[in-house]
Amino acid sequence: MSKRSRLFIVILVVVMCGAFLYPTIKWYGFVPQATKDLATGSNVQIKEYARGQATRDLRALKDLVAKDGNAAVPSEYKYLQTTAKANYKASKESVPSSWTVAALLRGYYSEQDLFDAIEAHYRTSLMAAKKLSNKALQLGLDLRGGMSILLDADVAAYEAKKGTTLKAAEVTDLVNQDIEILQNRINQFGVSEPEIRLQGTDQILIEIPGASDPERVNSFLRGKGSLTFQMVDTDLTTQLQTYFKEHPSEVYTTSGAIKQPDFLPAGKVATGYYQNDAYGIDELQSFVVLDQEIGLDGEHLESATTSTDPVTGRPVVNFQLDTLGGDLFYKLTSTNVGKTLAVVMDGNVKSMATINEPIRASVQISGFGQKEANDLAIVLKTAALPIQLTVANQQSVGATLGEDSVNQGMKALFIGLILVMVFMFVYYNVTGLVADLALLFNLLIMVSVLSAFNFTVTLSSVAGLVLTLGMAVDANVIINERIKEELRLKKSDQAAVQAGYGKAFWCIMDSNITTIIAALVLSSLGSSAVKGFANTLAIGIVSSLFTALFVSHLIMDAAVVDKKNAKLHIGWRKDENV
Repeated sequence: MSKRSRLFIVILVVVMCGAFLYPTIKWYGFVPQATKDLATGSNVQIKEYARGQATRDLRALKDLVAKDGNAAVPSEYKYLQTTAKANYKASKESVPSSWTVAALLRGYYSEQDLFDAIEAHYRTSLMAAKKLSNKALQLGLDLRGGMSILLDADVAAYEAKKGTTLKAAEVTDLVNQDIEILQNRINQFGVSEPEIRLQGTDQILIEIPGASDPERVNSFLRGKGSLTFQMVDTDLTTQLQTYFKEHPSEVYTTSGAIKQPDFLPAGKVATGYYQNDAYGIDELQSFVVLDQEIGLDGEHLESATTSTDPVTGRPVVNFQLDTLGGDLFYKLTSTNVGKTLAVVMDGNVKSMATINEPIRASVQISGFGQKEANDLAIVLKTAALPIQLTVANQQSVGATLGEDSVNQGMKALFIGLILVMVFMFVYYNVTGLVADLALLFNLLIMVSVLSAFNFTVTLSSVAGLVLTLGMAVDANVIINERIKEELRLKKSDQAAVQAGYGKAFWCIMDSNITTIIAALVLSSLGSSAVKGFANTLAIGIVSSLFTALFVSHLIMDAAVVDKKNAKLHIGWRKDENV
């Protein structure tokens, strides 16, 4: 490969590293801490904050108009001018040449429109920050804290459903099966290094590092992932909606659940129809009366995938039913052609559609946002839990290690790096500096890969970084010593460099391949803490091979091999620099 091609590859890797690190650098370096605290909260908290700020700002603007309507628009509200200007043009009115607070408020059709614009400003900003945080390098539970969730096995519900009494050993066995399914779910959701373990005989303790979204975590931990198909009673639905509109005090019970009016006959149940709002939160749209009898249970699902409806462009979930499920669904749809079927997830209606023809095994449902559709597919693919779980305790936890311990770990990383770099320069002169450049590039690549794949960095991961940096110079030491041997044979500098890299290649590859094998075994079979160390070690080995055999070789070629009169400085003694 030509030197120009190799240089292009190195530049490409640098650009990719910059792109991978951009979210991490922006999140930790440029996002204010107050914004971080808000963005890493739940969507409900973001919604409450945005609406609270919108209320405050709207009142402030009204007070400004009342005080002096001709005052200039304060800088913090100038973002509202864009929409106001568009509204002026839409109304075919002249746009103000100078913006006053009175002119700004006249640019909105109503107070509600102005409130919505302010709320959207805060919502867009915080949701963008939340999205950025998910792309940044995450710190583990020991370094940053996270979520701790204790789940109880719902033994009573299981016994009532199966009509049997469980022994303690049987409960433990079912809970262990739940742990396997949850482990699969949580890995597919992209949360790295979770700690999931049995607590006692009928509880599961889950620790999730980083600022995970509580609603999303609950959707696959607490959620049964239950999916049912039930028929809609359209006549009673119309009657229910009219009744609740005329009697708003009768909509909810004292516990907040939807009330079941007396006029509903046996076998009918009132529930809500929910859709995602701009925050990704279920918002009640209307009320629906369903047949209490379940037409089809989600336990008959065999597979589930997500796609996009080519007509509406909305996310859909496609799934296949088993043989029995296909027969049941065919019977349900064939006997109810022309009627409305509801898709009910965890007791809430998520989608409704008219049955036009009988359906057997292949089903498509919609009514979800993209993230919700993906999450539902994951829950359904990983099957229903053998025994249902309830959340006994859920809380955010602080770092299990003190700040001093974290600082000591980071200090060890940088001190180790500096000592290795100093040693290489002291011992190998200019070629030691080449090795140092490769070492810094190696660190850049490792951190970039960790950031790109959203790995969670724990203290064990930091240990892996320190060890990898110490090992990374091994390849450069082998290469430099080989070059020295060639120089002692009275070869030219150019020939010595080429022979040194050529003879060192397989020695370096053999030693690193065996280490990679060990790292892969640790990553596959080790606990979460060991996996963090193993993943970092494996990434470091691959990047150190690239920097030692490719990057440093390119630098040496450019400095020595391609220049006839260049002098090789591989040590401080004269016999080492010929």
